[in-house]
Amino acid sequence: MLSTYVPIVGLFALAAAFALFSVTVAPFVGPRRYNRAKLAAYECGIEPVDQPLTGGRFPVKYYLVAMLFIVFDIEIVFLYPWAVANDALGLFGLVEMVVFIGTVFIAYAYVWRRGGLDWD
Repeated sequence: MLSTYVPIVGLFALAAAFALFSVTVAPFVGPRRYNRAKLAAYECGIEPVDQPLTGGRFPVKYYLVAMLFIVFDIEIVFLYPWAVANDALGLFGLVEMVVFIGTVFIAYAYVWRRGGLDWD
């Protein structure tokens, strides 16, 4: 009865061995070319400044772009169940998905027109 799970356990063991091997060998095999830019702190494209933790502010634009990404990403996730059940839904499912994609496109056009995707 447990013999059907042996390939799955073997695959998990192989994946774990590969991950462990890659992590342990990488420092010895990889290049070590450190420079000032690589050792500096990276803050999502914003130049780091020497300020106390409570003194500096992130621009609001950063958070707006992040929220827009999350909203559109979540909306696109709804396309996957529809694609799987497309045959069973028929014409009703097609019409509903056209309405949904139209709504997403209108929201995208609105954000684009208002300059929500500009990085300046």
